[in-house]
Amino acid sequence: MNTIKAQHMTDIHNQTTDKNYLDTKMVVKVYGPTYASPKRVLVCLIEKEIEFETVDVDLFKGEHKEPEFLKLQPFGSVPVIQDGDYTLYESRAIIRYLAEKYKEQGTELLGKTIEEKGLVEQWLEVEAHNFHPPLYNLVINILFAPLMGAPSDQKVIEESDKKLEKVLDVYEERLSNSKYLAGDFFSLADLSHLPFGHYLVNQTGRGNLVRERKHVNAWWDDISNRPSWKKVLQQYKYPV
Repeated sequence: MNTIKAQHMTDIHNQTTDKNYLDTKMVVKVYGPTYASPKRVLVCLIEKEIEFETVDVDLFKGEHKEPEFLKLQPFGSVPVIQDGDYTLYESRAIIRYLAEKYKEQGTELLGKTIEEKGLVEQWLEVEAHNFHPPLYNLVINILFAPLMGAPSDQKVIEESDKKLEKVLDVYEERLSNSKYLAGDFFSLADLSHLPFGHYLVNQTGRGNLVRERKHVNAWWDDISNRPSWKKVLQQYKYPV
C-alpha cells in the first residue's frame, strides 16, 4: 500500500483542483489521519485494497477552520475524502461509499444477501447511536479535557459509563450467537468500532468493560488484530 503523507493542506487542495493532476493521480485522498474517525476510513481503504494518500489536518491548531478546508467540509470536521473529483465527508457515509464502489475487490464488508446487508446496516446504526455517544463523551472528558486545560465533567463520565455498560451487555448477548455483529463474517459494522474501541480498551482505563465480557472480549481481540488495523495503528498514531 503506497501512502503519502502530505505536509501542506493548501498545496494539496490546489493540486486536487487541477484537472491534469486528477487525470494522472487517481487515488483516494483522506484528510485528518491522526484522529479516530478518519481511522475508520483508513482501515476500510486497506481492507478494500484501495490506494490512498493522507493529508494532515491539525485540529489543535485550528486548521479544520481554515477557509481552504471549509470549502471541503463546511462544518469543519474530519474526515473528508476526495476520490477523483468527488468529495465526501462523514466517516460512516464514506465507508459505505467505499465498500459499495469497490465491492469487487478486497474484503466483502457489506454482506452478500439482503438479510446480511440489513444486519450490517442495523449494527452500523447501533454503533453510531448507542456505542459511540457515551464512549465519545468518555474520551473527551478523560483524555482531551485535561490536554486542553479544561475541567472534566464527572457527572457525564458516570452517566456514560452506565450507558456503555448496558450497550456492551447487548453486544455480549448478540456475540454469544454469532462471531461478528452481523453474522459470521467481518463487516463494516465491526470495522466501525475499531477507532473508538481502541480508546476504550487501551486509553480510558476501562478495558475491563470489554475484558470481563467473554464474547465481547473474543470479538474485540479478533477485529483489533486484523492486519489492516495493525497497519493503521503503526502508520497513523493517535494524538492522545
